[in-house]
Amino acid sequence: MSPRKPNMESSIYLGSDGWWHGRVTMGVKPDGGPDRRHRRARTKTEVTRKVRELEKQRDEGRATKAGRKPTVAQWMDTYLTTIASLKLKPRSLDDYWSKTRNDIIPGVGKHRLDKLAPEHLEAMYAVMLDEGHAPSHVVKVHRILSRALKIAHRRRLINENVATLVDPPSVDEREANPFSREESKAFLAAAAKRPTFMRWAIGVGMGFRQGEALGLRWQYVDLEQGLFHPAWQLQRLTWKHGCKDAHACGARLHRFEPCPADCSAHQGYKRGCPQPCTRTCRRHASSCLDRKGGGLAFTRPKTKKSQQPVPIPPPFLPYLLDHKAKQDEQRQAAGELWEECGAVFTRPDGWPLDPRADWAEFKELLDEAGISDRRQHDGSRHTAGTILNELGIDMPTIMEILRHTQISQTRRYVKGRSELSREAMRRMGEAFMPGPDPVSETRTETESTRAARARRRRKIR
Repeated sequence: MSPRKPNMESSIYLGSDGWWHGRVTMGVKPDGGPDRRHRRARTKTEVTRKVRELEKQRDEGRATKAGRKPTVAQWMDTYLTTIASLKLKPRSLDDYWSKTRNDIIPGVGKHRLDKLAPEHLEAMYAVMLDEGHAPSHVVKVHRILSRALKIAHRRRLINENVATLVDPPSVDEREANPFSREESKAFLAAAAKRPTFMRWAIGVGMGFRQGEALGLRWQYVDLEQGLFHPAWQLQRLTWKHGCKDAHACGARLHRFEPCPADCSAHQGYKRGCPQPCTRTCRRHASSCLDRKGGGLAFTRPKTKKSQQPVPIPPPFLPYLLDHKAKQDEQRQAAGELWEECGAVFTRPDGWPLDPRADWAEFKELLDEAGISDRRQHDGSRHTAGTILNELGIDMPTIMEILRHTQISQTRRYVKGRSELSREAMRRMGEAFMPGPDPVSETRTETESTRAARARRRRKIR
């Protein structure tokens, strides 16, 4: 026997408490019972409006599902664990988790999902800005939360994604600070004294990202055709628990209370003291005996465009061959201690270069070359794009070399054609302004010139 269809008529009545009440049947609960929802107001007109709104949502199929709604913290855990993890790259997922733990949960995590209001988000963003977070950081948090709420709305857990009603802070795009041609030459001259010279030549001269340069392997280098195939990148990933009970595994490392005001344990932390653990904390996977998925790993680039082959500048080829020969000598000298990974740039024992050590070496080379401090991305990718532009290469070609998906992104990477602009404005000035009077070669002062000077002096007096 099929279950009886519930009566869909709504009721409005004045209660003994002095409030007007409305009852609306929305459908059937998962357990088979009727899904009756309640609204109340001080006036009959107001409660009637609320009842009509519920009925409209029911009839249009926009009504939320029955049952108690999760908190923002509970939903973010569900979203990141079972939904976002299927689509995001490992590093992006780690970033989502980090901002959720450090910003979203402390800010609005206790609010029920259906009770979250735009004012809650605006207050959280204001606090983050007061604490010194950059506007770009707040925008990233807003995007993560908005995406999670969008999925919740799609699954009818909430009626509206309130993040779409909030304007995040404006972000002033950070201006690139690439090397000039002279700085590029000084940087590579300093790098030439090190075994990693070609790693920096590829970064500055070809605009490879750090992960792409360190993840380059010989099987993807075509020396005959002169092509690099950046099919992989090297990244340091966060460890994950391989045990059955992640919470119990990290029990000895759980810290549920915030640090005291005079905390000395985290003085060297750029972001200050870490947030305390939640009661269901599943972190501290680095101490798990069965940990998995972390450490240095070769991963695919984010887009297919990033995997397109890049021509190797012909002057680079002899240096690459010499680098390969020296690596073969290292392999023979290490013998059984050599750990083969096929990477172009390795440590003396064959392991790939650690991104942290690579970043530290970049800073050392800046000091040796006498160049002011800047981001590694500025000294490689932005530098390559800017110098290509100064050499007169058109934007579509630079876009292909840097493997961008949109030309607008390429324009952001190119700071400007400073040398060409200077020459253009020099010619512009010559076109409008008269040149200086030619200097006379006559040095002898005549009587007429002496008389003219005397007349000028008398006028001045």
